[in-house]
Amino acid sequence: MTTTVKVPTKAGGHIEGALSEPSGSGKVGGLVVLQEWHGVNDIMKTQCDRFAGAGFLSIVPDLYHGKVATDDAKAGELMGALDWNKAVAEIGDAIAFLRSHPRCNGKVAVTGFCMGGALTLAATRWLEGIACAVPFYGLPSIPVEDFARIRTPIQAHFAKVDDWAKASVAEQIQKTVRSGGGQMDLFVYDAGHAFMRSSDPSKYAPEAAKLAWERATTFLRQHLAS
Repeated sequence: MTTTVKVPTKAGGHIEGALSEPSGSGKVGGLVVLQEWHGVNDIMKTQCDRFAGAGFLSIVPDLYHGKVATDDAKAGELMGALDWNKAVAEIGDAIAFLRSHPRCNGKVAVTGFCMGGALTLAATRWLEGIACAVPFYGLPSIPVEDFARIRTPIQAHFAKVDDWAKASVAEQIQKTVRSGGGQMDLFVYDAGHAFMRSSDPSKYAPEAAKLAWERATTFLRQHLAS
């Protein structure tokens, strides 16, 4: 079960986050889990708990600052109003928060879904020291050529049927990352957008979700091990 914590920001003040700790008392890798476009709702808190159950000290920073959408129309408004530069900075604040946590071994990764997947890729462009990144079906508004500079190891998960986060664009990003000497693995599933959202039968693709989860947690363990 997540608990609400206050994350200090470099800009001054704080943002809130939903934190979930794994069992035991030893040091583990940290994981910043980035929200879908609806905000930090029960779905995202469940994802955070699930990652904690897999052994990661996990937090979902509230990039909407208390606002949560209950439908796609409102979600679109909130995402459209988001200051992405500020959001990336706050992701950096969440990373620093986890690094300073007594349960963290000093390594922190970033993952996210939908809008959070786009922000995950954006974080690899603008933030240093991320252990690895695992974006799910999200694309930021960053020129593809900028990804030649990325040195954060990336494992990306996209869907074949997705008009918003097109797998073809993710393939271009992968080629660019690799051409610049970076590491990016890309998996494309026979599914649609938001196939990991188990609470939505119209979106959820169980087989794809299971395989993506296994790949993601294995990759995270490789890069977050002490």
